[in-house]
This record gives sequence, C-alpha cells and structure tokens, in this order.
Amino acid sequence: MSQTERLPRKRTYLMCPPEHFTVDYAINPWMDTSVPVDSGLALKQWAILRDTLTDLGHAVHVIDAKPELPDMVYAANGAFSVDGIVYGARFRYPQRAGEAAEHRKFYETATKWPATQGQSVNEGEGDFAYLPAAYGGMILAGHGFRTEPAAHLEAQEILGRPVISLQLVDPAFYHLDTALAALDDRHITYYPEAFSEASQRVLRQLFPDAVIADRVDAEAFGLNLVSDGRHVILNTEARAMGEKVRAHGYEPVHVELGELKRGGGSVKCVVAELRQ
Repeated sequence: MSQTERLPRKRTYLMCPPEHFTVDYAINPWMDTSVPVDSGLALKQWAILRDTLTDLGHAVHVIDAKPELPDMVYAANGAFSVDGIVYGARFRYPQRAGEAAEHRKFYETATKWPATQGQSVNEGEGDFAYLPAAYGGMILAGHGFRTEPAAHLEAQEILGRPVISLQLVDPAFYHLDTALAALDDRHITYYPEAFSEASQRVLRQLFPDAVIADRVDAEAFGLNLVSDGRHVILNTEARAMGEKVRAHGYEPVHVELGELKRGGGSVKCVVAELRQ
C-alpha cells in the first residue's frame, strides 16, 4: 500500500449523545448488566470524540436522544447512506426497534434525502461499509448475527452499488464494524478469523494490501474506527492497532471511550457517515 496518498477528505457525520445510555439488557457478548454505567463519564467521552472530529475539520450533526432508547448513542446502526440515498435499519432486537424511525425522520427532515426502511433485518452501518474508490464503488456487507443476507440484495437494489456479502462467524464480532474498517476510499483493515473461510478468500482477493489485524486488536475494538483517509480515530485501548495503521502511513488519533464500550461499541458504532 503506497504511503504517498494519505490525504484526508472532509466528512459529514451523525452522532447521538448518550444522555440516556444504560446497560439494562444484554444483546451482545460485551454487555454486562451487573456493572452500572457512569452516565456523566459516558457523555464526557462522547463529547471529546465529537470535538476530535470537528477539530479535524469534519461536520458533525447531532440527533436527539430518546429516553426509551438507551442504545441510540450507537448512531451508526440507524441507517446506511450512499450518494444521498438512505437504506434504513430494521433492528433484530425489539429493544432497539424504535431507533429506525428516529433515524428515518432525521434524514427526511435534516438532509431531505430519500430514506427507505429495509424490509429485511439489518443494522445500518454496523454491517455495511462503503469504499467509493474500490472497483468503481463497492459496499462490503456482513451477516451472521445481526443482519440477514437478504438485506444485502435489498441494499444493492436501493443504493445501486454492488454489494459483497461476507459471513461473520465469531459472536464476539457480531457486526461487520467490529471486524473490518475502511481506512480510506479504497483500502481496508480487518481481522480475518472473524469471517468464514470463504469470506476470507474473497477479502484476500479483493484487498491484497489490506492492513491485517489480530485478535488482540479486534478485542480492543481497534477495528471499530473512523478514518478520514489520513487520521484514524481509535479508542485508547487499541494502541497496537494504532501502530499498525501508522506503519501504513496513517495518523492514529486515540480517544477514550471505555464507558461506551460497556454496550459493545466504540468509535465507529457512535459515528454514522452521511454520504452525499
């Protein structure tokens, strides 16, 4: 991978403050209902992440939090947008189902983009990643735990971009964004063992120059990152992953998100990208 191309591109993001964030139920292996959440600390960490993104020159929109939706802080799960077209989530678990309507309302009022709620179960950017400069514009999509394979075909028809379907096999990495991330418009990083053997072969063929993560990186949520093409924002536990991306010419930027990790998410889960 050439290191002469590491130029940031201004992005537009969507976030939701953890004003009502709690862990009162467990719908992924990382959630522990026996450990109380420090809501003040969660809000402080979230604000530092938001400020980090704006300080890097990116625009951040904020969607209002709802008391009855404690996981709404994980804004990446509400929808997936490409070219100003929105494919809305249909959550697997009833505890999060109400988030889909809130996100659809945001897109329809704030961006005026057409928004279609999926008929198949899908969890937005949790299981979709877009690479606009890879093979003319490609969507990578995960299934196995939280998104149905049928959602991949549905997204392809709605968004008009080819979708590559990848099977997740390790419940610790229940969303694509815990096992794979876009580093820029055509390069990725991923943890191979989170995927089926067939999906690993597909990834090796499509992305022979990918940055390969190990289980330590993945368990530190080092792949749950946000990148603008140069700056790679990761949580503070993912120091080894930060050094790996640095070795490939990117600039790691670490933020502390330990309180939000209690819900099974880190940087990427908290940040949706709005793609015009």
